[in-house]
Amino acid sequence: MHACGFFVLLCLTLGNTGQAQTKRQRILILNETGTAYPGISLIDQGLRSAFDASHEKLEIYREYMETALFPDPADQKRFREFYVRKYTDRRPDVIITVGPSPLKFMSDTHNSAFPGAPIVFCLPQYVPATLTLDSQFTGVLNGIAAKKTINAALRLQPGTRHIVVVGGMTFNDIQVEDAVKEQLRSYEGSIDISYFTTLTMPDLLERLHHLPDHTIVFYTGFGRDAAGARFISGTEATSMVATAANAPVFVPYDVFLNHGEVGGIVSSLFEQGRIAGELALRILKGEKPQDLPRVTAGTIPMFDWRVLQRWGIRESDLPPGSIVLNRQAGFWELYKQYVLVGILILLAQAMAILGLLWQRARRRKTEAELSRSEQKFSKSFRQSPLAISIASTDQDRYLEVNETFEELTGWRRDEVAGRTQSEIKLWVDPNRRSAFLKQLLAQGNARDLEIRIRRKDGQIRTTLGSAELIEVDGEKCCLSVWTDITERKQAEDALASVSHKLIEAQEKERTRIARELHDDINQRIALLAVELEQLQQSNSGLDGEVRRRMKTLVKHVSDIGMEVQAISHRLHSSKLEMLGVVVACRSFCREVAERNKVAVDFTEEGTPRGVGQDVSLCLFRILQESVNNAIKHSGAQYFEVRLCGVSDEIQLTVRDCGVGFDAQAALSGHGLGLISMRERASLVKGTISITSKPMAGTEITLRVPIAVNRESQAISGAA
Repeated sequence: MHACGFFVLLCLTLGNTGQAQTKRQRILILNETGTAYPGISLIDQGLRSAFDASHEKLEIYREYMETALFPDPADQKRFREFYVRKYTDRRPDVIITVGPSPLKFMSDTHNSAFPGAPIVFCLPQYVPATLTLDSQFTGVLNGIAAKKTINAALRLQPGTRHIVVVGGMTFNDIQVEDAVKEQLRSYEGSIDISYFTTLTMPDLLERLHHLPDHTIVFYTGFGRDAAGARFISGTEATSMVATAANAPVFVPYDVFLNHGEVGGIVSSLFEQGRIAGELALRILKGEKPQDLPRVTAGTIPMFDWRVLQRWGIRESDLPPGSIVLNRQAGFWELYKQYVLVGILILLAQAMAILGLLWQRARRRKTEAELSRSEQKFSKSFRQSPLAISIASTDQDRYLEVNETFEELTGWRRDEVAGRTQSEIKLWVDPNRRSAFLKQLLAQGNARDLEIRIRRKDGQIRTTLGSAELIEVDGEKCCLSVWTDITERKQAEDALASVSHKLIEAQEKERTRIARELHDDINQRIALLAVELEQLQQSNSGLDGEVRRRMKTLVKHVSDIGMEVQAISHRLHSSKLEMLGVVVACRSFCREVAERNKVAVDFTEEGTPRGVGQDVSLCLFRILQESVNNAIKHSGAQYFEVRLCGVSDEIQLTVRDCGVGFDAQAALSGHGLGLISMRERASLVKGTISITSKPMAGTEITLRVPIAVNRESQAISGAA
């Protein structure tokens, strides 16, 4: 009996031990606002990176106090009471607060609602003296470096006489502004400092548009204006401020970049989240909060290359160790598709000429064979439709040129032979020739180079050429083959300019019509609906049939107004400007599905952040054209739309299972829809492919390289 009882007790003990080992520890994350705010998402990414690296088994609970959307104290009180009730029976092992409001919530209710639970705070600018934080509190203070950013700005803009601080009126905005004011006190005697922190957004943008010369702007965050209008600081407000300001805009956080701001000594919200996550894990492993000192997050110098170019700021003047974002892509990334055009033809020509030279060398054994070989090569060389030259690489002297070379350059053979490039000065850019020679000597060849040459008469021509390193009589020589593409380049530029202007005009007209529909006609319809309702209410003595017809009439007028507003949004999408291409495309698919009573399945994966407005507008317009055409002509009821980032490009695919059509005939025809889509794609260096068969459905795929020519941004600006 004793042995049996001992065995049962041992089994129960081992079972309880197994349960204890598998118990997951709970972490509650209280966020200031929702995930629509980029800063919250960045901090959450930092937290997840810390948790994932630890390989601990955790239960993560995320709550959002939404202080920007529900600032009323009564609403916040209800949120607090709800969270207290929700976690009464599921006590967290650690609580992480993100923002000042959650920290105040924990300060007020910690002992009564969550006794003994350690608190790790994150994102506050400072801990106010009014908050009572006991030994269970530790965390990460926001490392805002306003003074360092202003010091860097003054070095980059040495003639600065005015500093304008821009901020909003949320609790978090005011905290940041207080920290900035304290750091900028030392400048008050030498520089004029103005605080634009109690204005409505329209008034703010108007003032920023007319700032005096020698001014810099420091943007601290703008969650709500003086009229109560709310904005997302990291996307909407910062983009509007950077666009409106006629002076360079500096910022304190990395989340504010990529909207036209110069940059600054910024605080990384991702890094703050990572540090807070590591503190929470240390507490879960047994360390006490009072033994973990508070940490101030570090800052890094970060600047936007495009904005530096706009304001004429030299990259060499940036602080040491600066991170420079959005550097312009090099020649190969921008023009590689052109470099590859025609490579097979030119390679065939080069190989044929090399073959002739090789044959001549082989037949040197006899005078007769040498003579025949030289005659054959000379005829091919002299009469080739391509300009050919042979020059020694050691002395850089021309040895031989053909007739086409003479026609192309205006230099006769006897004027060129024996002279160097520095004497002829054929290349417009000597540095380009030096780089060409280095590549030739290093690799043995150079393929499909676009070269600008200066004829003897001074005329500039554009050529496309290749070169090969060969040996003539034991001497290394450069065999160059060129063809004149000046007219082709001019035609391509002219065609691109016309297409650019047509699409720009189309976007301007869309915007104009959309504004007239929204601001004029829709307002009139709304006013008419209101007047009809008032007329109906003021004539209460009318019989039932008349009242029913008036009610129906009011509904019809309201429906017309909603449809006019929908047409306005289809012509000019405000969501595309404010929220980005992914949200705009998803919203369009949902709206067109509801309007046409069909199913549109939209999926998105890996689309990069900060997609340029030109690319965003191209993707959105081609999506509109493709989906509308598919709904109109395919006869299908289900459509698939996929937007994704793949390698170094963005892909948009629209697929249906409808009746299909002859894709080749459509592409070679004159349909304005396909022409418009192809021209839009070409302006951002993209390509469109159409796969369709009768009764087998259609698939349209747009591919746009992420590093595109910025010349097309004028179209998005017009919209």
